[in-house]
Amino acid sequence: MSKKFQKISEEVIHQNPHWAYKCDNILVDDKESKYFYVDIVGNTVIVPVLDDGRIVLVRQYRYLRDRYSVEFPGGKIEADETPAQSAIRELKEETGFESSNFSKLGEFEPDSGVCRDLCHVFLANEIGGAGAQQLEDNEDIEILLRRPEEINEMIKRGEIWQGHALAAWSLVRDFIGKRS
Repeated sequence: MSKKFQKISEEVIHQNPHWAYKCDNILVDDKESKYFYVDIVGNTVIVPVLDDGRIVLVRQYRYLRDRYSVEFPGGKIEADETPAQSAIRELKEETGFESSNFSKLGEFEPDSGVCRDLCHVFLANEIGGAGAQQLEDNEDIEILLRRPEEINEMIKRGEIWQGHALAAWSLVRDFIGKRS
């Protein structure tokens, strides 16, 4: 059974520099309803692979969980950026590394029932730079280098628990070592 959904109107309930909280008035099979959600410009996750096969991860403090999380570099797409431009910027800001070879391997919605926040996943190699990180005042990020098998073990042990990292790894892991 397929229901028919139609948007009647959209209201921004709250907006800040990072996201908007919205309410859409909708018709579902000709019956009015409201749908509340968070609307975000989108984000990127980058899986950087060094020439020796190690992967660059970041360990950063996550306020909402009051704990550190091991993740891949990435972040919000700015209003004037493409996903690829965001990936280039985020890799440099969070790690100090740069890449001349980015490949988009997929995208996903982290929580499609509550949030519109398309995440673009990039694999990067030909890594260089190793300059200084360019962190925001509220960021605490340590760089980690791990081999693919170590990442798999970290996931099994629950050391990598953040959803973006898990989804990105599922899209990227089969491509590691297969690119020239």
